Amino acid sequence: MANTTAVSGTSQSTANSDSTTTTRKANDSLGKDEFLKLLITQYQNQDPTNPVDDKETIAQLAQFSSLEQMQNMNSTMQMAHAMSLIGMKVTWKDDSSADEQSGVVKSVRLVNNEPKLVIGSTSIELSKVTGVEYFSSTTTGNTTNG
Repeated sequence: MANTTAVSGTSQSTANSDSTTTTRKANDSLGKDEFLKLLITQYQNQDPTNPVDDKETIAQLAQFSSLEQMQNMNSTMQMAHAMSLIGMKVTWKDDSSADEQSGVVKSVRLVNNEPKLVIGSTSIELSKVTGVEYFSSTTTGNTTNG
């Protein structure tokens, strides 16, 4: 049986007497990989005289499929949101200082399946954006070539 102990925002799980330890942050969510691992572990450790009901298996697979579709939709929505910011002036918090910076989004790159806003030579995570405003080169007197 697995023991779970929560200590200051992290949890540790140790299975049986082997030295396998998993540490997760408290705000991490279960993804499809963890869901499949749980499902496989459930089947490996089931009681042979009382196997898992077929209805339960179908329900779990439906949940897995639903989870995967929601994750795909979330990725698509994030990318669409990031692309909608092209040409906009955004403000973001810089990790290296407490100062806010701003600039016009020139393009969007996909890095590790997450959209990054390209502002000059800087790539900004979408979650770092604290403000957005419409940027028009004609209202500010600036012109953009190309």
